[in-house]
Amino acid sequence: MSHTPGQTVLVRLVFADQGTFHAETVNVPMDLLGRYERLVDLLREEESVTRQLFVDMNRLVSAAVVESES
Repeated sequence: MSHTPGQTVLVRLVFADQGTFHAETVNVPMDLLGRYERLVDLLREEESVTRQLFVDMNRLVSAAVVESES
């Protein structure tokens, strides 16, 4: 997948809260995806992401890159 520096990718996060599910879509830098074996590790450990985004790991059910519709 070719991309330009600074390009982002959409990531869909699904959270569970007492039996109710709720989804959020966030942007993360595309160039960071290859640095982590798992997307959840990027969300938990990458300082440039954690400074901008809080992810409640206790409620996170799923995290997936959203495929472009092009």
